[in-house]
Amino acid sequence: MTPGLRKLALTAHITTSVGWLGAVAGFLALAIAGLTSPDVQLMRAAYLAMALTGWFVIVPLSVASLVTGLVASLGSPWGLFQHYWVVAKLLITVIASVVLLGHMRPISAIARVAAGTTLSATELVDVRLQLVGDAGAALAVLVLAATLSVYKPRGRTRYGQRTLRAEARRSPTP
Repeated sequence: MTPGLRKLALTAHITTSVGWLGAVAGFLALAIAGLTSPDVQLMRAAYLAMALTGWFVIVPLSVASLVTGLVASLGSPWGLFQHYWVVAKLLITVIASVVLLGHMRPISAIARVAAGTTLSATELVDVRLQLVGDAGAALAVLVLAATLSVYKPRGRTRYGQRTLRAEARRSPTP
């Protein structure tokens, strides 16, 4: 990958990843408002907005983050399977995306209830609490992934060590 294309891929990855994190933070704010608001209209609006945000912002950003991360890592000196922190970020992103898709079902269900009936403060409390907890956990996981990107803990995988040794054998020492 040329340096310009590598920077473009990295920029796309950073943008989608930070966007995903920000969208989850907004989702958490909506979940808290939906759980705690005494105003029924605000509560209903929060759950409708959560479904829209989930399907049209968070899910696409999670997929885009995964795809751009793969492209950026394959075109960078860090590689995809050479460093533990890159592998950890890949696993975090894949698992978070899969879990997100599984959690979209209760989000859609509560949005349907909010759209079709008058949702009261005492209805579906367990699901509403779950949405707050899940959003908080997702936010923590995404902050962990961002932290790994910044600190880049040392340590090469076995594959990375073999690749490094093979490169050293090919390059003559001056």
